Amino acid sequence: MTTSSGSGSVSIAMCGSGGAGVMTAANMFLDAAAEAGYYALFGRSSGPQIRGGEAAALVRLGVDPITSVDDTFDIMLAIDWQGVQRFAAELPLSKNSLVICDPSAGDVPEVYVKTGAKIVHLHMKDLAKEIPGGRPNMIALGAIAELIGIPVGPLTEVLGKSLKKKRADAYEASVAGVKAGAAAAATLTGSKRLAAAKAKDAKRWTVTGNYGAGLGAIRGGVRFCAAYPITPATEVLEYLSSALPKVGGVFVQAEDELASINMCLGASYGGEASITATAGPGLSLMTEGLGLAVASETPVVVVDVQRVGPSTGIATKCEQSDLNIAVYGLHGDAPHVVVAPNSVGDCIFTTQWGVYLAESLQTACLVMSDQALGQSRAIIDAPADVAFVGKRLQAEAPAEGEVFKRYANTASGVSPMPVPGQDGCQYTSDGLEHTETGTPSSQSSDHTLQLDKRQRKLTGFDYGNHWATIEGEGDIAVITWGSCTGAAREAVERAKADGVNAKLISLRLISPIRPQHMADALKGVKKILVVEQSHLGQFTRYLRGEYDLPAKPEALSRPGPLPMRPGEIHARLLSMGK
Repeated sequence: MTTSSGSGSVSIAMCGSGGAGVMTAANMFLDAAAEAGYYALFGRSSGPQIRGGEAAALVRLGVDPITSVDDTFDIMLAIDWQGVQRFAAELPLSKNSLVICDPSAGDVPEVYVKTGAKIVHLHMKDLAKEIPGGRPNMIALGAIAELIGIPVGPLTEVLGKSLKKKRADAYEASVAGVKAGAAAAATLTGSKRLAAAKAKDAKRWTVTGNYGAGLGAIRGGVRFCAAYPITPATEVLEYLSSALPKVGGVFVQAEDELASINMCLGASYGGEASITATAGPGLSLMTEGLGLAVASETPVVVVDVQRVGPSTGIATKCEQSDLNIAVYGLHGDAPHVVVAPNSVGDCIFTTQWGVYLAESLQTACLVMSDQALGQSRAIIDAPADVAFVGKRLQAEAPAEGEVFKRYANTASGVSPMPVPGQDGCQYTSDGLEHTETGTPSSQSSDHTLQLDKRQRKLTGFDYGNHWATIEGEGDIAVITWGSCTGAAREAVERAKADGVNAKLISLRLISPIRPQHMADALKGVKKILVVEQSHLGQFTRYLRGEYDLPAKPEALSRPGPLPMRPGEIHARLLSMGK
């Protein structure tokens, strides 16, 4: 029976206190892996503090694309032990793992000793002291590279790009540290090594999900963003604040989330595709504004990088528990679009698609990313520059003697939209129910007509094959979404190797539902496993309530902050396949 991922990948955890430089070392390590021809996924774990505190860089490298953490870490390197035991549940080790630590940092915490992992010593601080300007994190970087088989050449090249032009002395010290760490690690044994990298057959990028979301927004035609910084969505705003001016756009840091969504609505009303990004607490504040977008049929996109809730929860950890508010959180009958990327790279496409949907359907679109996607950095094949650019149905001046109907009851439900000041196209736009001309109305006939219209334009739209990613065949279906997709995909592959065939269905279009598409995807399926990361099983309940499933789904659901791992899904699939 398969119990771990293929031999083509190695998982590494680099730990230390704030200021130890593990994140810096891990980013350089990822760049070196890209230079050497590998794929990788780099996540982070840290406490809720703004600065300082403990930190862990979690890196998985392989010869094939990496979209999930593994079940255990092959190597754990601790520069020091300050607060690292807080990560024990997030850093699963086994008797096959190797723990590398500095003896000057004190004894290994009992929680790691009990795992049975092999423990070896590396005098990182002493070696760093022998180098003018040396730092233990560079010793660690060289040691890890030597242990798993990353050549020193790509590392020194990355150091040169990062440091050489800024500070020659820092570059020389870092190179000396890497070489010293590699030499010291050459005497260590018990480490898993990477297989030889495959020849590059395509250009590769290193990108985070948050930067990817920003790029997708730009590609989709967004030219305005107003937002208030919030973990873990801030990097979306950082990207857009520099990217928008380069394409003639505008970025505004608003005073809060209420101002952000309303500024976006104002810019969109004025004719510019607009976006904001936030996390759960901010989304709560935006719900009234989103309702205004639905009622006034004004396009707007909100990227929600989910974190652990409720309230301020755990700001630096991942959870998929904003699903209910995303789908059902607006007051009244307020149909809108909810989409979700299923990988770091897919944050680019799905955000661009979200802009296209918002603009085409003149409504609000929520893009449900999460901390595991948004703040993870990955080496991926360069994505195609797809041609999804939202085009609003432009209004024309009515014939002489006719009244302009902004909310005309069209067959598609989408009505022509003017820009302010367009001749003959004056109308009232607010949150009140209205007639086809926009005049406020309390008549039931007007209300019903507009409700039907707003619903019809979403349910009748052709979303194409982008509604879900579907892979594999079998009489078992694994239905999932968001960052759980990578672990589910790997679990399905492992199960196939063990003789259990399953189909993976990862929903990208959460709402509106696609009942016929789902029915077609589930033909021949006898058992369903829903994989998600929420305490109440929000996604499972959503599927049961909205779709006519051919079998009562089993649920593999638990809250954050622990990521879903392939092994637990794989074990459930083997049980279901008996």
